[in-house]
Amino acid sequence: MHARTIAAVLLAGTLLVGCAAADGAPAEAPPASRTPAASPVTCGMWLALGAEPTDAQLVDAARRYPVVVLNAWEVAAQKRLRQLNPAVTVLVYKDLSSTRSYPAARDGLMPSGVDPAANPDWFATDTSGQRIEWRPFPQHWQMTVWDTGYQRAWADDVSAETVRNGWDGVFADNDIADLSFYSNAVLAGTSGVDETNRRIRDGLDRLVTTAGTELEARGKLLVPNLSEARLFPGRWTEHSRFGGAMEENFAQYGDDGSLITWQGDQWDEMLRGATDGKHLTLLVTKTGDDRSRDGAAERAGFAGAALLSGDRTCWTASPTGDYSQPGWSGYQSLSLGAATGPARRDDDGVWTREFANGWVALNPTTTSATVTPPTGMRTPGGSPAGADVTVPGADAVILVR
Repeated sequence: MHARTIAAVLLAGTLLVGCAAADGAPAEAPPASRTPAASPVTCGMWLALGAEPTDAQLVDAARRYPVVVLNAWEVAAQKRLRQLNPAVTVLVYKDLSSTRSYPAARDGLMPSGVDPAANPDWFATDTSGQRIEWRPFPQHWQMTVWDTGYQRAWADDVSAETVRNGWDGVFADNDIADLSFYSNAVLAGTSGVDETNRRIRDGLDRLVTTAGTELEARGKLLVPNLSEARLFPGRWTEHSRFGGAMEENFAQYGDDGSLITWQGDQWDEMLRGATDGKHLTLLVTKTGDDRSRDGAAERAGFAGAALLSGDRTCWTASPTGDYSQPGWSGYQSLSLGAATGPARRDDDGVWTREFANGWVALNPTTTSATVTPPTGMRTPGGSPAGADVTVPGADAVILVR
């Protein structure tokens, strides 16, 4: 995920953003405010999964985050959030693809969708007949997501628990497209890596449909954490149709330094879904990536989310990636106002969108580009914008009126 030294200077009527100022001045920091805008262009969310939430955090979350994801055993925290703000959407974490062999359950509630002891045949095996452990996550085991019995049990068990414990829906993690991120194993009965991954993808297609249909019938949401959808046309649309989906690597750097979210069909599918008012579009930007200097990832993530601005588009900056602390960006305090039109792409590949009180430009390419903002714009810190702005590759410009 790319680096760039950012600063803003006015020079010959052009706002240069993304290159060091001549005097070595640092880039303008995002606003320091932790107060959400009254009508934000993108709502905040909290993936409260890395540590048990404190009451102080819950009180803060109730006014800051319209969407919160909690572990299955945090039922008391869910009820506390509802007491503080009944409008918050609270989702329960469940893993689509793996179970754990370490003690993961609390009060009989577990992060997986099925009990790992329910059926030994639901553990996937490799060509040697061995169960498949996820390399980055010891004691996480790949399950047979293509097995109709596993699919039915996952849907039944998770739906019943979701209704029983009063969740708004399910955050379904590990809707994966490629096993190689977790293991080099080849599934038993497949001819190689490609067939292994196809079996997993096809199985998850059916599992999402089975679980989503059952949850929807009970008035609940299914929001998968979907990976690599940009590589498979239609997958974002299909998997988000029961309540929405999450892109955990939003505005992620590719090997060449470009932002891969804007490659493939997924972006166009996200644009369509974000405007229908029905589906949650959840976005996480890993702002702690060491290739992001002077806040480029944070700017790109916020601006990209603003391009998708809608009633149910929620974004968070994640500096650590472990979700141990609530994420927040000062850009979320900016009152940009309502969008005055859709997001637009110019011939250089730069995306822009205008709002009643602001404007964003995002450049997902590796090459700097010059664009013309609306008149009367300034930086969040108050500096007037020039007639043109230069947006470096893999960076963004955020302006206000």
